[in-house]
Amino acid sequence: MGFKIRKTTVQSAWMMWEKAFSVLSHFRGSYTEHFGICTVMLKKHRGQAIICQDTTVIKQGEWVGELHLDNGSILKLIQSEGSDRAALQTARMLRTSMKQINKAFESRSEFRQVKALLGITLLHRGLTHGLGFEQQKMKSGIFEHITTLYLRLLLSAMHPEGRQRISRRTEQLVPMLLIHSRSSLKNRFSPGQEMSG
Repeated sequence: MGFKIRKTTVQSAWMMWEKAFSVLSHFRGSYTEHFGICTVMLKKHRGQAIICQDTTVIKQGEWVGELHLDNGSILKLIQSEGSDRAALQTARMLRTSMKQINKAFESRSEFRQVKALLGITLLHRGLTHGLGFEQQKMKSGIFEHITTLYLRLLLSAMHPEGRQRISRRTEQLVPMLLIHSRSSLKNRFSPGQEMSG
């Protein structure tokens, strides 16, 4: 019983931090929009160029869409449905969001100059299966270390098994950069394209 109370307290504190971080994040991008369970923040790429599998090169200063999941919605699903069913429902909602994002990329003026959709996650093996994201390891450095710590803390707060899950799978829980270039997003999620992927 004590563990459940502690877990709920940790989760509540984490979601308060997430809301504060979300408000602060608005100052980092030029435009932010919600697509179902996802949020996309448009911003200029900083750091080294990213070379995609389809030869798209994302250079410093070019526009990208930074992809974020709504962790509050996922937490509610985990609490009401359990982690396995929550993962399945999240994957379905994520697919729906990706279709909406692709439609915005193709039809909205705000997204006209965006070269790619980028996200960072620890759960790249399960959650993004079948969504066609290219995966690249993050460059080593302070940002990679901070991101690893942040995402492991998030998983500890969100997942029912918390720290036990992290201690069992530490070597697998490394942050990966998820990438959809403009063309790969279109090829994957335009109407009629998904069945071929």
